[in-house]
Amino acid sequence: MKTMVIGIMPQSEIRERIFAIARGDYKPKLTEPRIWFTSMKSLSEVLSDENRALLRVIKERQPDSISALAGLTGRKPGNLSRTLKTMSHYGIVEMRREKNQVRPVVKTTDFKIMAA
Repeated sequence: MKTMVIGIMPQSEIRERIFAIARGDYKPKLTEPRIWFTSMKSLSEVLSDENRALLRVIKERQPDSISALAGLTGRKPGNLSRTLKTMSHYGIVEMRREKNQVRPVVKTTDFKIMAA
């Protein structure tokens, strides 16, 4: 698994960076973050101890569905679904539709955090 590089920068600076990239004034390096958070607090909500433990369970046990994952972790399916949706938004988890179920698949468990 690849290490995901995450950046932390104020919203105004993220916006300026995006505009500079869109104008062609700036070309990001391959080693720069692709995922940005506006604060350590918002990052810590997504990568909390509980959520990192959840990633380890998904990686090790490879559950077939959110319901199976709920059984493994003791968490409610609705809560898990919201958490996994957020993680999938950031590219940490992929939600694969298989048959009549949605199976969570971990994309990465290693993170490098860069604060601007």
